[in-house]
Amino acid sequence: MDYLESPEMQIVAIGVAVVVVAATASCLFSTKKKSRVCLDPENFKEFKLVKRTQISHNVAKFTFALPSPTSLLGLPIGQHISCRGKDGQGEEVIKPYTPTTLDSDVGRFELVIKMYPQGRMSHHFREMRVGDYLAVKGPKGRFKYQPGEVKAFGMLAGGSGITPMFQVARAILENPKDKTKVQLIYANVTYEDILLKEELDGLTENYPDRFSIFYVLNQPPEGWKGGVGFVSKEMIKEHCPAPASDIRILRCGPPPMNKAMAAHLEELSYSSEMQFQF
Repeated sequence: MDYLESPEMQIVAIGVAVVVVAATASCLFSTKKKSRVCLDPENFKEFKLVKRTQISHNVAKFTFALPSPTSLLGLPIGQHISCRGKDGQGEEVIKPYTPTTLDSDVGRFELVIKMYPQGRMSHHFREMRVGDYLAVKGPKGRFKYQPGEVKAFGMLAGGSGITPMFQVARAILENPKDKTKVQLIYANVTYEDILLKEELDGLTENYPDRFSIFYVLNQPPEGWKGGVGFVSKEMIKEHCPAPASDIRILRCGPPPMNKAMAAHLEELSYSSEMQFQF
């Protein structure tokens, strides 16, 4: 009997063939996915504004089209893009923003932008109209995440600092294989300043066992049942996971808030390894 015709060798040959086919398919899938990615880390690329939705007097959602309905932006979880525009004096300005969409939202990406009166990039977005193009480069950022690498995330966000938190939370919660829990404290001045409230409340409704949010307002309306004032140590202790090697606290907000939160976390015994600031 020929050596290659033995039953044992036939099984080995079939096994090798299966591995080769699987590896080839994986390579082709990876190559195909990369070919659909639009971001370039070295060069700015322009994307067309196809929809602008005014959310409040100074907040709008901008929807940009990718080259095809199956294109991916190509932004890893928790990272951001650099956007280039011109300020009121016509000078170039570049500022980082985090899309509220994920790569599962094919064919488009969205930015929720709060436009400040003196903001240089705010001027550019304030002037943008449907049909205009935005120059974008990326991805950027130090944050890296693998599903299930921690038991729970505590998130401390202020103002527009909610956008990276929302992106990370969505990616975690919409992945059926990821059982990580997310506990978010979101601070603002007034009720009208709360960004993405409908979407955040939707996460609470859809994932009640894995996602919770505690709103804090400095100037609350009458009858407000959330937190009042600034985010305190007591709020963090009550609404975030306790210090442990398998949890992480994410922070993103105005500089004074970031400084205050860092001090609170240190006093509550959260080590530097347990924290990340966007």
